[in-house]
Amino acid sequence: MAPEPPRKIPVVFYRTRGGAEVVRDWLRALDEAERNAIGQDLMRVQYRWPVGMPLCRAMGDGLWEVRSALPSSRIARVLFSVHEGRLLVLHGFIKKSRKTPDDDLALARKRKREFED
Repeated sequence: MAPEPPRKIPVVFYRTRGGAEVVRDWLRALDEAERNAIGQDLMRVQYRWPVGMPLCRAMGDGLWEVRSALPSSRIARVLFSVHEGRLLVLHGFIKKSRKTPDDDLALARKRKREFED
């Protein structure tokens, strides 16, 4: 009997009411190597969910972060939730301090609520 192929959870990017995909736009603004690093990490989550540390960390209220070390020695975070069997990518940013900024968490939670309503 052939092994089952890994299941793939669809990834959906948050869209504003105007239709802009702000996280996808943020990703496109990064250089190719950084985009690829974040994309690889998102793909690992997509194929291996649920995933724990060091790749993913729960942030509370159904919010998770993908933790990406970039080739430029910077650190990126992508905040997402799991909604109806899909990974909903809500926010992405370059981390500049040890603690995840409250403003970034608040923005991701706001977008999560908008999507669920």
